[in-house]
Amino acid sequence: MPRILVVEDEEHLAEGLAFNLEAEGFEVELQSAGDTALQRIGAEPPLDLIILDLMLPGLSGFEVARRARATGNYVPILMLTAKDNPQDIVRGMELGADDYLTKPFKLDELVARVRALLRRRRWDGADDEAGPAPPERFGRVTVHFDRLEIERPGGVLQLTPLEASLLHALIAREGEVITRGELLETVWGLRPDTRTRVVDSFVVRLRRYVEEKPERPRHIVSVRGRGYRFVR
Repeated sequence: MPRILVVEDEEHLAEGLAFNLEAEGFEVELQSAGDTALQRIGAEPPLDLIILDLMLPGLSGFEVARRARATGNYVPILMLTAKDNPQDIVRGMELGADDYLTKPFKLDELVARVRALLRRRRWDGADDEAGPAPPERFGRVTVHFDRLEIERPGGVLQLTPLEASLLHALIAREGEVITRGELLETVWGLRPDTRTRVVDSFVVRLRRYVEEKPERPRHIVSVRGRGYRFVR
């Protein structure tokens, strides 16, 4: 069974999440503080998903995500927040969260997000008979999907699997306009009409990785009112 760590200091909410996720067939562990959660993230057995509240005693959810990613741990993180400030959401994404929900949320939406993150495509080639995707070169970067790495002037940058999936989806349809809904469905496994800004947040991250001038992108181009287009 997929092993999920729920990091939430509101006891009734944490227990409710655990009860419902276990009813869906998941194995659930609970932590109520950031520092103990970080210790568990680095321990065995490995986790398949983290549901992470932002407002925690001790280390914040932001800091937990940042430190986990800094150690090379790329387990999917679903961020829970009572805040709907776009800056907080973007900050969480920049620090390593893969998706977010704002409180209060509906249980069926939470379960859908969890399943989507668990279904994310692996990029090590282990599940692909054709082998890992070949490197892609454009501009000043080389993307190694098999290693989740981007080579660029100044060094090598590590990608999360969802960042790699989004970049690959854009490259695979080079020159075409891809709508946000199509990307939600292809990369996150969500309904195309799901209300979320996660696609735009991830595009901001990718532009910082691959564009010489992220504020004036040449490769991941916005098409107003429609979506995005990749240009080599």
